Order: sequence, then structure tokens, then C-alpha cells
Amino acid sequence: MPVLTRLIPSPVVVDIRPGGLDDLASVLADERISPSGRLAVAVSGGSGARLRERVAPSLPGATWYEVGGGTIDDAVRLASDMQGGHYDAVVGLGGGKIIDCAKFAAARVGLPLVAVATNLAHDGLCSPVATLDNDAGRGSYGVPNPIAVVIDLNVIREAPVRFVRSGIGDAISNISAVADWELANRVNGEKVDGLAAAMARQAGEAVLRHPGGIGDDDFLQVLAEALVLTGISMSVSGDSRPSSGACHEINHAFDLLYPKRAAAHGEQCGLGAAFAMYLRGAHEESAYMTEVLRRHGLPVLPEEIGFTVDEFVRAVEFAPETRPGRYTILEHLDLKTNQIKDIYADYVKAIGS
Repeated sequence: MPVLTRLIPSPVVVDIRPGGLDDLASVLADERISPSGRLAVAVSGGSGARLRERVAPSLPGATWYEVGGGTIDDAVRLASDMQGGHYDAVVGLGGGKIIDCAKFAAARVGLPLVAVATNLAHDGLCSPVATLDNDAGRGSYGVPNPIAVVIDLNVIREAPVRFVRSGIGDAISNISAVADWELANRVNGEKVDGLAAAMARQAGEAVLRHPGGIGDDDFLQVLAEALVLTGISMSVSGDSRPSSGACHEINHAFDLLYPKRAAAHGEQCGLGAAFAMYLRGAHEESAYMTEVLRRHGLPVLPEEIGFTVDEFVRAVEFAPETRPGRYTILEHLDLKTNQIKDIYADYVKAIGS
């Protein structure tokens, strides 16, 4: 009997709209995620704690857990604290660190995870990965996808604008990541999951081509949807390939080489994507990408996030070491220091100052 279809791991609920947070309890009850209202809610001491006062009255059966940070120890401690609580689900209410801690803890205790994002800084809010700091630096841990994602655009608008900018850079970098995936297919025969690639690419294109700006609800809606779709694309493919190529290798290189000076994840990924597109000869696409990134206030040159040209060149040269076994335009070209410097000078001329 041939397999005529496949099941896609995805949330039961994706609720993206202004005021969505106020309906959290009814959404979880209506979808039978938590008909009893017994929830373990993980929050930070920042935005999550402030929202607790607003949300707590509608969740009388919830137990609240304050998470200190985004480390593997924090996540293990949260899981231990939740043991034996007889909850229906775990709610991660906050930014990326809190949601990743909640993802890991929920997987550890065998409960579904509801992601309630308070910012749009990156595509991890709906991904099957929890990124947590550990003794070796930072690790990625496989976890189930959230069973529900709630994004209140009113809350998103209250977050610092740099978080939205970071999400824009992360979403747009999908375009470069998928191009790297297709390159690996042509050169090495690496299998490309067409559905995952299509989802990730169209998510990136939707953000890239949208005429609106950070202050527009319709743009924030598209950005939020793009980040959710990107997370689902990773579940479809079984890894981060749809959204992580040379762009993310360069980002990881910044983080590892300059840990105390690294910029926001999406800022570095957006810059890395624009340069990677130039490296692969897609000069018009690179120029358009830098134009859009600039329009949204994102960096397209390393100096704009506090790095010298030599530091950027070092990061590009080191980048392939951050993801051994991943084939991107960086591994394909195998550039040396002087070659990177020369191409970077051409990139600067091409995009203008």
C-alpha cells in the first residue's frame, strides 16, 4: 500500500492577533488542551512577571514558576519543580529564553507546551528545538513542537523594537538558508525536503516583500506567521536546515569569537544572509535584501554592530567550523582570508554606504 500523505507535526492552535492573550484560558479549554485549567506557567522576572498580573485572574488553577534565565540548569530545575503537579500542560509566557526553558522542561516531564510569545525576536518560538546555555557555551536540544502558539500583537508592540528587528533578520535569512540547502543537493546529493523548503522560503519572502513597517499590525501579523511557519518547517524536515545555512554559521561565529560583544541573533543572521547571497553571485538579490534590512533599521555592515572589517572576515573564515557537516556556500567556496577581504570590499561597493 503506497503512502499517499504524511502527518505534519504542528500546533493544534496558532492564535495571532491583537488581544489574543486575554482569551488564553478559553482557547486552551475550547481546544481541550487544558479543560481543567491546571497549568504550570513559566515566566521570567521581566515581561512575563508583569503580564502575570494581567493573566493570572483568568487562570485560577495555574501554578506559576519564575525562571531565572536560559540555561540547561534552569530548565532542569523547572522540570523538577513541576514533577507531580498533575498538570494538563506547560505554558511558557515570555521571550525566547523562557519558552526554550519551558519547552525542555515540558518534554522532560511529558507534558504538552503552550508557547505564549511576548516578542518576535527569532523563529524558535514554534520550533522543535530548545536552545539553552550550558557549560560548553550553548546547546540545541530536540523537543516536541508546541501544541499551541499564542501571539498577542498588542503585547508585541509593547516590546522593545529591537526584538521585532531581530525577528525580521531571522525570517529573511531563510532565503539564504534554503539556497544553501539546494546547493548541498546539487553538489553532494543531500536530500531537500520540498515542503519544508517551500514553507521556509515563502515565510522569508513574505517578510522581505511586505511593504509595511514595524509599526504596522499587518506587517507584525505577517512576521509572526513567518516565524511560526519557519518553526514548523524545521519539524517537517527534522532539523534546522530550512532556516540555517551560511547566515547562521556566521551568526554562530560572532557568538563564539566575540561572546561579550555579539549583537542580536537576527541582526547577525540578516547581515550574514545578505553577505552569503552576494558570495553565491546573487548580487541583485543581495542588494534588495540589504535595502529591506536597512529600511527596517537592521545592520548590513559589521561596523553597524560594532565589529571591524577584520573581525568580520575572521568570523566568516571561522564560520564553517561552527556546524561541522553542514554544506553551505562557505564550505563550497572555501575562501581564505584575503579572498574574503576582497569579496567583502566588492560587497560594500555593490550595496552602497
